[in-house]
Amino acid sequence: MKTISRVLSGRPIKVSIFALNLRYLQSSNNRFVKQSILIICILSLAYTSMAQSSREKRQEKKEAKRERINEMVRQAEEGILVYNKQSVFGIQLRTNGYGAFYELGKMKTNRKTNIFRLDITEIKHAKEEKLLGGSFIFGNPYVYGKINNFYPVTLGFGQQYILGQKGNKNGVAVTGLYMAGLSAGLLRPYYLNVDGPNGEQTIKYSQDSTLFLDQSAIISGGGFGKGWSELKFKPGAFAKVAMRFDFGRYNESVQALEIGMSLEAYASKIPIMALQKENRLFFQGHIAFLFGRRK
Repeated sequence: MKTISRVLSGRPIKVSIFALNLRYLQSSNNRFVKQSILIICILSLAYTSMAQSSREKRQEKKEAKRERINEMVRQAEEGILVYNKQSVFGIQLRTNGYGAFYELGKMKTNRKTNIFRLDITEIKHAKEEKLLGGSFIFGNPYVYGKINNFYPVTLGFGQQYILGQKGNKNGVAVTGLYMAGLSAGLLRPYYLNVDGPNGEQTIKYSQDSTLFLDQSAIISGGGFGKGWSELKFKPGAFAKVAMRFDFGRYNESVQALEIGMSLEAYASKIPIMALQKENRLFFQGHIAFLFGRRK
């Protein structure tokens, strides 16, 4: 490396050409700073653009939601049923029993709703008749000849179709529905308190059928708490059709009356009464009151 030497105050000083390298480094640092500033500016612009785009999308969603709400308000004033989901509870009286159910619906079009429904019911035999036993005041009434309680639990899928809108918010909407699904029939043995050879005892039909059917020995029914640990499962299927009349004043609430019929079929015969014909098929009508919410 070249150097320039000179004498100053009798001392040699070497001036290096490193000064050139220093200027080069300073120039490189300046370029790096400028590039960094440029990158930061570009990133800032990109972030600002993205933030602006996100705000615009949020604003568009708010406007769309506001328009949907305004449309739903207008349709409610005109008596048009419009919703996304509905959650409904119901109680029903059937020609052969009673029950309750829960229904979840999701609207697919302006007229069609997909529904899932769980029913818990009890089917009674047409020959059932409650009687008083030997204990007239404190004893439970009993059903002579009854050997099992039968509880169908059904889970079904179907559709509800709007046949007629309300016309106004004080009107009545008419809908039709159909569904089908699986049924889990549960048999619970029926118990009686009887006066047996060894005094009062609680028995079921399979333990002593002669004493069980001896009406002079019956004291009272065994009570609702008996037999739950001895449930037997009877698999089956069902189908149901119904008409529904929705008289709720507001779309957000469900108040409706349902009238329909259903058919249940089981893999084996269902014993409910002694000395009576056992059936696999059960056909029944029902009337139900529904209440719930829509969103």
